[in-house]
Amino acid sequence: MSWIITILGIIVLIILHELGHFAVAKAVGMRVERFSLFFPPTLFRVRRGETEYAIGAIPAGGYVKITGMNPEELGELDPEVARRAYYAQPPWKRIVVILAGPGVNILIAFVLFWAVLFSGNLNGAIALGNLNPAVHTVTTTTAVQAVQHGAPAEGALRPGDRIVAVEGRPATVTSAMQSINAHRCAGPLVEGCRASTPVHLTVRRAGKLITVAVYPRYSAANHRMLIGFNFGAAPRHFSALGAASAALSEMWHSTTQTLTGFFNALTSSKVRHEVSSIVGITQVGHETIAAGAGFGLVFLGYLSLILAVINLFPFLPLDGGHVLWSLAEKIRGKRISLLTMYRFSSVGIILLLFLVVNGVSNDIGRLTG
Repeated sequence: MSWIITILGIIVLIILHELGHFAVAKAVGMRVERFSLFFPPTLFRVRRGETEYAIGAIPAGGYVKITGMNPEELGELDPEVARRAYYAQPPWKRIVVILAGPGVNILIAFVLFWAVLFSGNLNGAIALGNLNPAVHTVTTTTAVQAVQHGAPAEGALRPGDRIVAVEGRPATVTSAMQSINAHRCAGPLVEGCRASTPVHLTVRRAGKLITVAVYPRYSAANHRMLIGFNFGAAPRHFSALGAASAALSEMWHSTTQTLTGFFNALTSSKVRHEVSSIVGITQVGHETIAAGAGFGLVFLGYLSLILAVINLFPFLPLDGGHVLWSLAEKIRGKRISLLTMYRFSSVGIILLLFLVVNGVSNDIGRLTG
């Protein structure tokens, strides 16, 4: 089931991107010839006014066809049709229509990140914390999350216990760690040495308070006395405004990391080996969504943001390429030749295709072992 949800989620993100282009193009008066869910061959079509709505056989997103996206088409069109063509519109209208697609993806990412943070979903908070550790989305609690096998705490503590006091004093995570570490070995601190005195913990278990005594052991790797359990985690409480601020921080961090990763992938073979295509992304999405709704929402929000970022690269036929040349036309005061636009874009597109092919190759290697 998680595979179906993952694939549908990716398809919906792409369709909503195209729907942004479609809705704004209609709003500013451009002539939209076709809005298609999925790619040809066409399985179903219906015309409503001047626009054909279709469903294709290849479920890989969708597309919008606006009249006159190629400036060379304008001379072949009926004057009434040409008047509403894409390249017959002022640059600001073209830019608004093009930015509407990635704008929808950015909005989706913001809404999903905000919803996860404001709702206090623990899985989602952990996922966002992993994306950007600088945003503290999770707080540590005195609940016992797990007990390590063979550790001093095994048999004394259980997952779900909550430590309420240490040595008779109310416990916090910090005070519990300090009190455990205060019980030292009789001799030199060496790996695995046993404390000469036990730490007394008062825990709440199934509604009852009980006290247990545990002898800490020294961990050379951690440079402290431990009893071998993991503290629990709880989502940090965010107000509506705080969740919005944290969501924007997450998005900015993810955007800068994506751009850095893109340039590193062009210069580092090690980074290129980690690049994934849509195949690998779908695999990760399946595993993430299977882990819980919070993880899944963060994955879809992150993927939506990445779709927006990549689409804004300044190379045709990506959205960023259309924006770049509309701005250039506005500044220059006259249209840029199609040959110039595609000459500039060809280098960027070749680099992007190189990374796509590299990602597919990596995913085939992972799937085949």
